[in-house]
Amino acid sequence: MLSALTHPGLQDCRRLFLRNYEVLINIGVHDFEKKGEQRVLINVDLYIPLAVSTPQADELHEVVDYDFMRETVAQRMAKGHVHLQETLCDDVVAALLAHPRVRAVRVSTMKPDVYPDCEGVGVEVFRIKEAA
Repeated sequence: MLSALTHPGLQDCRRLFLRNYEVLINIGVHDFEKKGEQRVLINVDLYIPLAVSTPQADELHEVVDYDFMRETVAQRMAKGHVHLQETLCDDVVAALLAHPRVRAVRVSTMKPDVYPDCEGVGVEVFRIKEAA
């Protein structure tokens, strides 16, 4: 996977990631999808400027905690049914990007159980915070 760290606006960042976080969520537009949960794999990349994420005292408060990524996804899951993976990605990206230390976010979702002849179908969104 090509890293967004090659983007000029992110070259002074570190990347935190959450890989293949498996959740069960009520997602889909079809009637049969609305009757139960589906397995979704979620991947997150956070791009944090080194200036605000390089620990001096080896303390957790000096960095963005990994729990932030999982908790943000869990908060979206708790809101209930979502029709589209696009909406799910957009919601999670917006919530993650709201963190004051986060400069950019990449989120992908994949439904691995939709088709028997492929690994899965999904969506990916990448956003960089607007310069203030």
